[in-house]
Amino acid sequence: MHSILKHSHSGFRWLVLAILIAAVAGSYISWKNKSDYSKKHKILHLATLILVHLQLLIGLALYFIGWGIKIDFAMMGDSTFRFFTVEHSSLMILAITSITIGYSKSKKLSDSALRFKMIFMTYSIGLMLILVSIPWPFRSNLGAGWM
Repeated sequence: MHSILKHSHSGFRWLVLAILIAAVAGSYISWKNKSDYSKKHKILHLATLILVHLQLLIGLALYFIGWGIKIDFAMMGDSTFRFFTVEHSSLMILAITSITIGYSKSKKLSDSALRFKMIFMTYSIGLMLILVSIPWPFRSNLGAGWM
């Protein structure tokens, strides 16, 4: 079960990153072009929100199955253990919180430009936090691969 969740979580990140980048880029372009907020924008922003939350659920399942409820905080000296138990988890939750707040606040705005700006700003913050907290293969001692 742990292996399935790990590969799902790792592979699913590419879909999450793709749709998040599309939402950020689309919001920026629509904001600058003063486009009207349409149903296709709403679907993209909602799909992004749903996919990041689904990724969070897979991550939480992996967290509790992989590490178990009993986490030995004496192991915080191990950089890999600390990264996955504290840094990765905390930054991802902050990223998803930013995306969720942006989507929720944008729904209340009637001005299209403000909606796009809100989505652009909050989704960009989420994207940056996600990119920083992914255990990329080029990051030393994290042992994660491209998939």
